[in-house]
Amino acid sequence: MIHNMEPKEETWELRLYVAGQTPKSVTAISNLKKYCEEHLKGRYQLEVIDLLKHPQLAEGDQILAIPTLVRKVPEPIRKIIGDLSNQERVLVGLDIKPLEPKI
Repeated sequence: MIHNMEPKEETWELRLYVAGQTPKSVTAISNLKKYCEEHLKGRYQLEVIDLLKHPQLAEGDQILAIPTLVRKVPEPIRKIIGDLSNQERVLVGLDIKPLEPKI
C-alpha cells in the first residue's frame, strides 16, 4: 500500500463580518480580497456576512465590533477588527507572515 506522504495544504477559512455597505466595510472587503489573492491564492474560502441581514450570526463568533475578520481555519481562531488597511498587521495577525523584529 502506498501512502502520499506530502503534506496537504490546508484551505484557509476566513469570515468577514460587516454591517451594510459602509466605507469601512467596503474597504475591509477590498483589502482582504487583495491580501488573499496575493498570499493565499487558491487556498482560501472567504465568507462575507452582513450583520444587517443576518444579525443572529454574530453570536457564534462573539462579534463585538465591525468590520471583524475571523480566521476559522487553520486553528487557532484569530480575530482582527478594523478596515484591514494595515497590510503588515493583517498578515501578521493571520499568521501569514511572521512578526519582524523592529531595529
